[in-house]
Amino acid sequence: MPSSDSPTIVLVHGAFADASSFALLIPELTERGFDVVAPAVPNRSLIGDAAYIASVVRSIAGPVILVGHSYGGAVITVAGEEENVKGLVYLAGYALQEGESLGELQGRFPDSDLASALVYTPFPVEGSDEPGTDVSVVPESFPAVFAHDVDPGLAKILAVSQRPLAAQAFAEAAPVAAWKTKPSWGLVATADHTINPEVERYGYRRAGMSVVEVDSSHLVMLSHPADVADLVEKAVHSIG
Repeated sequence: MPSSDSPTIVLVHGAFADASSFALLIPELTERGFDVVAPAVPNRSLIGDAAYIASVVRSIAGPVILVGHSYGGAVITVAGEEENVKGLVYLAGYALQEGESLGELQGRFPDSDLASALVYTPFPVEGSDEPGTDVSVVPESFPAVFAHDVDPGLAKILAVSQRPLAAQAFAEAAPVAAWKTKPSWGLVATADHTINPEVERYGYRRAGMSVVEVDSSHLVMLSHPADVADLVEKAVHSIG
């Protein structure tokens, strides 16, 4: 069981999702005695999103472990510089190098099925005459690309309740890479059709992470919540 000074687990969701993507992982963690926070990431820009998550981390008294799924991995790579962050856990995520963008990391490898399933929609930007661009997944393609091993009814709900990612986030370079100074763990979803699993492996290997592989879709925390909770618990015990 966790000790009284056990870290708070902060769950950082990715693109095309929201904090409800952790709906099955949260009870796994709370039943093991962990305090959990699952904030809503704005999904507007890497720098802005990381700043928001960093503010959440600063509001927590005591140590924190950041768990980032997908794009959330890029966010925790930057936000993880906060002093009370004691570890990073990447779930089918982007582990960026300092000075590297999502587009640059992803561009080193063949496209996944996601590339042909994206739709681009303009949105108004306050104080600017130029619109931004939201990126989302064609709802009809979402279950196969994102969630082929998730309950089909739930996958359909997720498809129509996406939280888009602003295109700007793909191009912004990470100003820091917290994995250089914080212990890190990575989970590869080997049946991932959203991120090429080789992107995950490459980033984790480069960072020298402890890695596990799970035969899962991109939404590993919904299809294999116990496996994810095991990895988080391992991280907690390792920093203990």
